[in-house]
Amino acid sequence: MKKVFYLNTCDTCRKILAQFSLKDWELREIKKEPITIEELEAMHKIAGSYEELFSKKSTQIKLRELDLKTLGEEDFKELLLDHYTFLRRPVFLTDKEIFIGNDKKNIGELRDHFHSN
Repeated sequence: MKKVFYLNTCDTCRKILAQFSLKDWELREIKKEPITIEELEAMHKIAGSYEELFSKKSTQIKLRELDLKTLGEEDFKELLLDHYTFLRRPVFLTDKEIFIGNDKKNIGELRDHFHSN
């Protein structure tokens, strides 16, 4: 499995995707085609937690008046399935690895992955 979950309207996602050859990857625009429970569970299995996948910058947090300190793993899971903006993006998912978000460390690890394959 090689999937990239991203948002087409996100400039950062587009810049990151443009850096790599993705011809063997399935590209999933999460607004048009939301993640499934199976995909979320596959991400969770490698990431280790739903909170790790959760975007704390989502505009939905303020709109829904969520207090992140009170949320547990099941809450994060439900929110991730409920609205696409809760997923940290982009997410590159293989059978054994996951690369979540756009921070420098993650992008460096992603580059290493692409250069080693």
